[in-house]
Amino acid sequence: MTTDKILLAHGSGGRMMRELIEKTFLPILRGGYAGLGSDDSAVLPMPDAGEGARLAMTTDSYVVNPIFFPGGNIGDLAINGTVNDLAMSGATPLYITTGFIVEEGFPISDLETIIRTMKDAADKAGVSIVAGDTKVVDRGKADKLFINTAGVGVIPGGIAPSASGLRPGDRIIVSGTMGDHGIAVMSKREGLELGVDILSDCAPLNSLVRAMLGVCPEIHALRDPTRGGLATALNEFASESRVGILVAEGAVPVNDAVRGACEILGLDPLYVANEGKLVAAVPPECADAVLATMRAHEYGRDAVIIGEVTDTNPGKVLMKTFIGGTRIVDMLAGEVLPRIC
Repeated sequence: MTTDKILLAHGSGGRMMRELIEKTFLPILRGGYAGLGSDDSAVLPMPDAGEGARLAMTTDSYVVNPIFFPGGNIGDLAINGTVNDLAMSGATPLYITTGFIVEEGFPISDLETIIRTMKDAADKAGVSIVAGDTKVVDRGKADKLFINTAGVGVIPGGIAPSASGLRPGDRIIVSGTMGDHGIAVMSKREGLELGVDILSDCAPLNSLVRAMLGVCPEIHALRDPTRGGLATALNEFASESRVGILVAEGAVPVNDAVRGACEILGLDPLYVANEGKLVAAVPPECADAVLATMRAHEYGRDAVIIGEVTDTNPGKVLMKTFIGGTRIVDMLAGEVLPRIC
């Protein structure tokens, strides 16, 4: 799609966002040590920190609508999202900064609730909020509250998961059900009466990743499938590593309530955002141990192997359907759920 204006789809996490980054940001900003790729954190050298240790740094902005949703709010979403981006690089998250853009007229009581939630989320994840900034804009010049974060962590030597690290034979593991966050936010936003509560899966995944790396330091790739969902994360893996990925349709876990809501809304749960789940590419000899470790953790109880990496169809994700055929699972092309995080 050719356009000279920013569209909502440019923020979807899918194809149009990737094209915007590759055609607009990278040609100008790439250079020096700025690796600037599709991974969620920059991995940087850290002198005098131990052999092989590196610094991970990430930044993100949160514009979710509504700011309070079933299972969380913009505050814990901002902290957990930042923690998870660092964790997917194998880092131990340490420090977070926060910036608030607040619309005139926003209730201070709501702001206090959000700040307390952020503190609780940071304490649970074992990170420190070390700096912040606040700006107030005129009424009508923002939508209630936006939050920007930056996060810093340390990656130990010998740990190097990356979207470019997949190898044929790797098993693809997800930590639980897909699409919970996106449908929770959408149901609140649209006032949908679904007959059952669907809660966001917003959670910090750093302790789960630490446990996984403890039994298999050679995990090849990790990603939290947020905007664009599982399908987009898998396509990024396949594209960066120039491998094929084959997943089984019946193996991908989706809550019945989420599946029903997606059918009503005309959505595919593979493309709906998560905020407390991960997808990993694991060497086959480690897969069983990693899976058992995940299932013993509070954020991985529903973990399952959904497929494997192949040396055929490089750059493509294929799904084996219920009826025995295969179909291409493409990267998200437009915007499914705007302002989901």
